[in-house]
Amino acid sequence: MKYRNLGKQGIKVSELALGSWMTDVSSDEKQQLASQSIEEAYRNGINFFDCADAYSGGAAERFLGKTLTQFPRKEIVLSSKVYFATGDGINDRGLSRKHIMESIDQSLKNLQTDYLDLYFCHRFDPNTPLEETLTALSNLVDQGKIIYYGVSEWRPVQILEAQLIIERLGLHPMSVVQPQYNMFDRYIEHELMDVCEKLGLGIVPFSPLSQGLLTGKYRKNQQIPDGSRATYQDQIQALLTDDNLDKVEELVKMAAELNTDLATFSLAWALRDHRISSLITGASKPTQLTNNLKAIDLDIPEDYFKRIDKLFGFKKFSRKIG
Repeated sequence: MKYRNLGKQGIKVSELALGSWMTDVSSDEKQQLASQSIEEAYRNGINFFDCADAYSGGAAERFLGKTLTQFPRKEIVLSSKVYFATGDGINDRGLSRKHIMESIDQSLKNLQTDYLDLYFCHRFDPNTPLEETLTALSNLVDQGKIIYYGVSEWRPVQILEAQLIIERLGLHPMSVVQPQYNMFDRYIEHELMDVCEKLGLGIVPFSPLSQGLLTGKYRKNQQIPDGSRATYQDQIQALLTDDNLDKVEELVKMAAELNTDLATFSLAWALRDHRISSLITGASKPTQLTNNLKAIDLDIPEDYFKRIDKLFGFKKFSRKIG
């Protein structure tokens, strides 16, 4: 395994992380597979495990916490998130001080730990003053319940506004952002990555395989595999357009030229930028994780990046004035 600093922070995270968004704990058999994936990740040097209080109604946190107790806590970088509803109460959601303080205690209980290494605001809350949210998070650092905090899917202007408040109030700094990022969704390259680099924030993207579109299991004019996410999940179903699948075919050819598969190729592509600290991947079974790990050692020649840019028609946004 290879490790990178979390932005300008001293903490190091594995280049691949294991996320719990799609962890299925609905049966003993599926829990066994999920447990095997976590154990395989640890054995291969993955130290970053990501979760959220809203995943499976808290069951994902409880399962991850139970499974990780077999490993030394100091060797784990553990994260969770707050924002989405965790109950039916009017205050059981958002980024109010009340919800943050109650949610962190429940997450710590679920995960069977005294602290979280990383704690994310799962989304931006327009109904709560930023001062309230940021002060609450800074207080959690003081209390030792979290070490670093960050945000997920916040716009650059929201992060910059938060930075001004942090500096003005002398709060503990923000350390990390978790955006979506993959070949089909490169919005962070236009502005967010530059902002993060300027502020020293680590970037730990989720969905680096575009909901499974970049795994190679979904191909044009081929039947959707039984049991795959596309048989029941709206997000991946919406991505299976003819245009996207045409691009997948070209990417599969590029990967084959390098004697690898599309998933490995796609993860290695996302790791090409030093500003990416870690990629949060999912694995419903150990074999998927084992395959993903090959991306760590895959070096993609520079000309492939240009070919990918051309395939997607990607060009970083710029505006010439005058």
